[in-house]
Amino acid sequence: MGWFNRYVIGSISPKWAMQRERYARGLRAYYEAAEPSRYRKWRTDRRSGNAQVERAAAPLRVQARHLDENYDVAAGILDVLVANTVGRGVQPEPQVLLQDGSPATEVNSKLLKLWNQWIFACDVTGQYHYYELQRLAARSWFRDGEIFAQRIVGTVPGLFHGTALPYSLEALESDFVPHDLNDPDRRIVQGIEVNAWGRPVAFHVYKGHPGDSFTVSLETKRVPASVMTHLAFRKRFHQLRGISIFATVMGRLDDIKEVDENERVAARVAAAMAAVIKKGTPEMYEADDVPRDESGQPMRRDMFFEPGIIFDELMPGESVETIDTKRPNNALIPFRDAQLRSAAAGTMVSFSSASKNYNGTYSAQRQELVEQWGIYQMLGSGFTFRFCQPVWDSFIDAAILSGAVELPRNVDRDTLYDCTHTGPSMIWIDPEKEAKALIMQMQWGFKARSRIIRERGDNPDEVNREIQRDQQELERLGIKLPGDGKAQASADTDDEPARESTAEEVEE
Repeated sequence: MGWFNRYVIGSISPKWAMQRERYARGLRAYYEAAEPSRYRKWRTDRRSGNAQVERAAAPLRVQARHLDENYDVAAGILDVLVANTVGRGVQPEPQVLLQDGSPATEVNSKLLKLWNQWIFACDVTGQYHYYELQRLAARSWFRDGEIFAQRIVGTVPGLFHGTALPYSLEALESDFVPHDLNDPDRRIVQGIEVNAWGRPVAFHVYKGHPGDSFTVSLETKRVPASVMTHLAFRKRFHQLRGISIFATVMGRLDDIKEVDENERVAARVAAAMAAVIKKGTPEMYEADDVPRDESGQPMRRDMFFEPGIIFDELMPGESVETIDTKRPNNALIPFRDAQLRSAAAGTMVSFSSASKNYNGTYSAQRQELVEQWGIYQMLGSGFTFRFCQPVWDSFIDAAILSGAVELPRNVDRDTLYDCTHTGPSMIWIDPEKEAKALIMQMQWGFKARSRIIRERGDNPDEVNREIQRDQQELERLGIKLPGDGKAQASADTDDEPARESTAEEVEE
């Protein structure tokens, strides 16, 4: 009992002192994790998110790139993340409306046509297609922890825009914004200039990559935040710079890689069959029995393995034994799978995708896919909002300011930047069951047909036009398919109203 309870409270009311001590012990027991002991390491780092990132981001970035370049499992994890968040590309679909609320079809069509021309030469270097640029940006985001992209609209000395639209993108790795650039007087934190509220107002960017051998000057330029896209992995409030997705599993991946290499070498040694001559005790040998060469030295004896070999050069007390390395190790796969499960959880991918082990029942695969798809959607939405939408906004500005797209008087200007972004769709495990479920949802009014098409990764307008063209071509050639759209349309126009299919009929 503490001295206060014992001598102060106890002198007034021993019962009260005992109650205080009992409650205090219960409180200490409840928060025992906060008490250091020889069984538990004591962490004392109370630094801010920015302070931790400043110290760790650059070394982690280097290690993450090494894993991407030299370890197949780490590269595969990045491939899975990129494929499920960006895939073939996050494609925009303009949603401009007229003042009466109806779609501005002509404006949307012109914007989409201009967009499809711009994406082939959107990069300032002229090397990347826009959707290829998306994949590289997403990979850098996951691996390095962040990615920067400057959106350049208008005429700039020395810059040739790849299309007639005066708009280009300059993608920048995280190295271009220095972590060690701090200036309290100008409110610059790790290369990012912020206002009094901590909002970024500008980025200080190297004019050349600091890792290039031909970069002779590390001079920086100030880029306003209004034209700079910054996509970063953050885990704490007020954290400005991003951290690699491998940060929590980097040590584990290094260990798995080393185990794989050691086991592979051991298996290679085991595959090269070897044998030894096991000698007896010295008293079994006679000096004259040992074969010697011309100089009188004991001769080297070699065995060449071949089918039906007979080796009859053994001395008394000797025997031939093969070396058993006990490789491949049967316990390796369970151990490796357990480590990969932890690594997959830390990098937000499924174990099946990280290990390429797809053994399991339909229910287990379905449960894993549904649970994992929510994580992929979360990552994809962050990429869309922080990278794709700003690119589209600047595209609209360039299209209108340059006169490439003329707006009618009755267009609702509040909807000019409205856009639906369509990313990767969830893969079907059982296409027949999935299709039947979607048909039922559409028939009972739970989901619109256009939403289903978007979830499958397509543009509803383009799908409708393709269906119309197919029907016209089939009609021209006199080809009639069972259950085609034209037959369904004619059936719906009969005198008898069309009857919705029941759930039993859909199942059949």
